[in-house]
Amino acid sequence: MNEFYQRDIISIKDFGKDQLEKIFTATDKIMQLNPSDRREICKGNTLAYLFYEPSTRTRLSFDSAMASVGGNSLGISDINSSSTQKGESLADTVRIMSIYSDILVLRHTLDGSSRFAAEVSDKPVINAGSGTEEHPTQAIQDLFTIKKEKKKIDGLKIGIIGDLKYGRTVYSLLHGLGNYDVDIKLISPESLRIRSDSTYEIKKKLDFTESTKIEDHIDELDVLYVTRIQKERFPDEEEYLKVKGSYVVGLDLLKQMKEDSIILHPLPRIDEISTDIDQTKNAKYFEQAEYGKYTRAALLGLTLNENGF
Repeated sequence: MNEFYQRDIISIKDFGKDQLEKIFTATDKIMQLNPSDRREICKGNTLAYLFYEPSTRTRLSFDSAMASVGGNSLGISDINSSSTQKGESLADTVRIMSIYSDILVLRHTLDGSSRFAAEVSDKPVINAGSGTEEHPTQAIQDLFTIKKEKKKIDGLKIGIIGDLKYGRTVYSLLHGLGNYDVDIKLISPESLRIRSDSTYEIKKKLDFTESTKIEDHIDELDVLYVTRIQKERFPDEEEYLKVKGSYVVGLDLLKQMKEDSIILHPLPRIDEISTDIDQTKNAKYFEQAEYGKYTRAALLGLTLNENGF
């Protein structure tokens, strides 16, 4: 039985370790299939995307993923050119989009938007980012990247640095890592520490320490996960300017890291990772983006095929 069939993907918290590992196995299979066989997986299916927030990587990753498994995509990437400008509600837009498709991918500015969409849609809904809340497919992509590049997740020391307050990828990743035996270091300016309302739940599954200084931990990390300071989520630009450029990962910092450590980033980056890092063996953020296409293709295949693939 395929437990993912017609399932909404709203929160990484809805997935246990066994389920994550099944997704990773399906992703490996996707990567190993020849293109013609891969295109049979979702042949005849349509993905609809509905993005109320700007996105390049996530939207195109889903678009590319769906094409790679034989399906097609349609949707709204610029909400300003849609009927929402006429006052159409999210509920009505979701209902209409689900009529035109077999699966719906939603990114929205409001927390809880994807769960609401799943309640009104009669087709599966995938959360592609809801407010400051979660980004589950990014977390699956991140976990898969760590496993592929480090050959394991259990036993690793992982540092997460940057905007931990507003970065929804951070919350999904931490909840996902809660399924594994890992040592987590959270590094951020004081004003961008992880939100206290979220730490209560995370601490039930995961031990972590918090710090403002990357130098305190850099030499022990197996994985450094870098996030940008998200200017668009600050209510006050002055507050953003105070923390802008707080951390920059450059060659000087890389020299202090383990030789086999890896550097990840959900992208887009601004100036938090120097381009000098790009050509080093430690930089894995572009591979991470490629893995995102395959993990999303696997999720689409599992969600749209009753017997799996």
